[in-house]
Amino acid sequence: MGNSLQEQLLKAGLVSAHQARQNRTEKRKQDRQPSRGEADADRLAARKAQAEKAERDRELNRRREEAARRKAVATEVAEMIRTHALPRAQGETAYHFVDGKLVKRIYVTADQHRQITAGQLAVARLGQRYELVPLAVAEKIRSRDERFLVPQTNPGTTEPEDDAYAAYRVPDDLMW
Repeated sequence: MGNSLQEQLLKAGLVSAHQARQNRTEKRKQDRQPSRGEADADRLAARKAQAEKAERDRELNRRREEAARRKAVATEVAEMIRTHALPRAQGETAYHFVDGKLVKRIYVTADQHRQITAGQLAVARLGQRYELVPLAVAEKIRSRDERFLVPQTNPGTTEPEDDAYAAYRVPDDLMW
C-alpha cells in the first residue's frame, strides 16, 4: 500500500518510465509556479508599490524644487537689499521698531527718521542686520517674500476718526 499510484501504474505496465518521469517533472513545475490568482495578485501588488514609489518621488522632487525656488528668491531679495540699502553711517537719531516680539533700535539721520515716519522708507531684515530701503524697493521685496521686511504701523491709521484731541498737534520730533 506504500506505493504511490504512479508506481503502481508503472509496475502494472500501464505507463512507461518515460511517461512517469515526464509526469513528475510537470507536477514539480506546477508546484513551483504560483496559481493564476496568486500571480495576478503579485503583479497587482508590484504595480501598486511602483505607483506609490512614483508618487513619493514626485512629492520629494516637488519639495526639492520648492526649496530651490525659496533659496533663489532669498538670494535675489538679499541682493536687492544690499544694492539699495541707504547709508546710515552718520546716523545720530535712534529709531525704535518692533521685530516679532522684540523692540529693536537702529541709528539713522534726522532726514531718514522723517522719511521712515512718513512711510517713504522701510526697514528690511538682512540676516542679523537691519537696513533702510526706499518704498519702491520694499514693494518689490514684499511681492517676492515679505519675511525680509519689518512690519511698520502707519501712524495715520492708528488714530480714531472722532478723537477728542485731534485739534491738538503733537510734535513728531518729541524725544523721550
